[in-house]
Order: sequence, then structure tokens, then C-alpha cells
Amino acid sequence: MNNKIKVLVVDDSAVVRQTLTSILQTDPLIEVMGTAADPYIAASKISQEVPDVITLDVEMPRMDGLTFLKKIMSQHPIPVVIVSSLTAHGTETALKALEYGAVEIVTKPQFTSTKQFIEESRLKLCDIIKAASLAKIKRKTISTAPIAVQPKLSADAMIQPAQSRSMIQTTEKVVAVGASTGGTEALRSFLESLPLDAPGIVIVQHMPEMFTKSFANRLNDLCKITVKEAENGDSVIRGRALIAPGNKHMLLKRSGARYYVEVKEGPLVNRHRPSVDVLFRSTARYAGKNAIGIIMTGMGDDGAHGLLEMKEAGAHTIAQDEKSCVVFGMPKEAIKLNAAEKILSLDQIAAHMLRAV
Repeated sequence: MNNKIKVLVVDDSAVVRQTLTSILQTDPLIEVMGTAADPYIAASKISQEVPDVITLDVEMPRMDGLTFLKKIMSQHPIPVVIVSSLTAHGTETALKALEYGAVEIVTKPQFTSTKQFIEESRLKLCDIIKAASLAKIKRKTISTAPIAVQPKLSADAMIQPAQSRSMIQTTEKVVAVGASTGGTEALRSFLESLPLDAPGIVIVQHMPEMFTKSFANRLNDLCKITVKEAENGDSVIRGRALIAPGNKHMLLKRSGARYYVEVKEGPLVNRHRPSVDVLFRSTARYAGKNAIGIIMTGMGDDGAHGLLEMKEAGAHTIAQDEKSCVVFGMPKEAIKLNAAEKILSLDQIAAHMLRAV
């Protein structure tokens, strides 16, 4: 029991509290230490026993989740995962929560959906709780041994390995970026520092459906370059970054001298949809030496093998260093594979990328 991740579930809905508890307790590494119907009850429970992770609703009585989050981060920082409904207002609020220190956002499970959706939601939520417990805001290291679940699919589920890696070098470069836990703020920092004529960028950030559109719109307001949620067939052009939509895979394609993206359905790859490995493999195949691959903060190994494929195809590859990561999982796995030519802090990546192009 001492090695389990202790979670406090805070939500005004009794059904949601019960559902989240049932989901999380299927994982032998997670223990729901209690639930709370509002932040005042949560504060009382925290005073008695400090959890490793808090799941927090946004809209609640007596005190909203955003205000409670601010108090937690200013008084006793604890990793917080925002669990929100998919409403237009909710997505904007949840994204704001990331700025205030929330580790991750997830959508509330919908148990009226298919068995596959339920299982995928369970896997994602449990993995996110584990990632949150490892975030640097909470100085704690635990075992992350996988539970008995369906096999973890690789990028082979979406794209077979390339038979030929040859690619004629062109003047136009494509930058492929992958991130997960902590990636929303890492991407903001990276993209904000880019000039108007930056090379075309394609991004996979592990994020729920609908949140990616709000996230892209927020970045578009902050950055010199254009940032948008990718749509099938969008061209990859200078001065624009395309973010893969939640719950869809995004692949880079090429037609003559034109790069574009394909957005499509598919199974979870490395337990994620979109998957960084899917993007990176397609970039290795269709851009080769014309590409730069960047893997940022996040739990797990999604993107590590894809970055190696990019390097083997002649691309320049970069991994974010441990010190500047919220969770040093994905970059660490890429570094283990010798997939990264450079290991850089977050504030060095943009300048190095621009020099490389």
C-alpha cells in the first residue's frame, strides 16, 4: 500500500466521483484515498492526509476549481489533473488551469459509449495519474510497471516501416514536435519565440478531443506564427504550426514539393491517439533529410522509436533535457535509443532549431 499513488477525487457529482474511483482502482499502483464534493471538503481531507495527486472538476459549488487550484499551488503544491466536461466554456477554463499549474487535463468518462471507448478512457486516465505523480511539482518516484491490459500497439498499426529512406534534400524544412505531460506550456514557450518566417511545424500534443482546438486558438493569439488545429489536407507552410486534433492521428505526407497532413482515425498507438510515433514515422518517410524532430516533456515512450527513425532517415533530432522537463519520460526513452543528436533545455530548442534550418 505504501508504494501506491494516493489520489483524492474532487467533483460535485456523486456519479463522477464513483466512476473515477472505480476506474482508478482497477490499477494496482493507484489508491483512491478519498473523494470530496467541493474544495472545502477537499481542503479538510488534505489537512489530514496529503494525496500524491488530485483530480479536480472546474465548475463546483462554494468555490470553483480554478480558484482552488490557485490556492493549492500557492500554499501546498500538489500535482493536479483537471477532469472537465467537453463544453466550449469548460475547455477554455481547463486550458487556463494549465497556466495556473495543473499537470494535465482529461475528459470525464462517458460510460454510455462503447466498450472500446471505456477501456481506452481507463488506460489514458490511469497513465495520466501516474505521470502526474512523477511531475516535478511533487518530488516522488514510483514504479510505473504496466498493468495487465491489451497489447500496446506501435506505429506499425498506422504506417508500415518505410522500405526506402532515401529523400532528396530541398530548401523547405519541416519541424515535427511531440509532447505530452507538461507539453502545453513547453509548446507555448517554444512557439512564442519563433519568427514569422519559421519553417512549417507539425505537432502532436497528447490532449483530449476538442481541447486541441482551444489550445491552438490560444497559442495563435500569443505567437507571431499562425497556429491552428490541423484539418485533413492542410498544407505545411512557413509561418504556420499545425496541431493534431485530439482523438485523431496526424501523418505528414508529400505531393511533389508540397507537404501536407493527413488526419485520420485509427487504434491507440503507444496508448495514445494522436501518437507522436505515427507523426514521426510519417515524417521520416516523407521528409527525410528535410526534417527536424523534437521530442519534449511527457511520460512513457511515445515518439522515441519514431525519433530514431527520423534520425536514421537523415533528419536532425533534438530531445528536451531532464532539468527543464515536467516529466522526463519520452525524451529519456529517445535518449536511451540514441535517437537524439542534441539534448537541450527548453529555452535553447527554438534557437538551435532555427540555426539548423
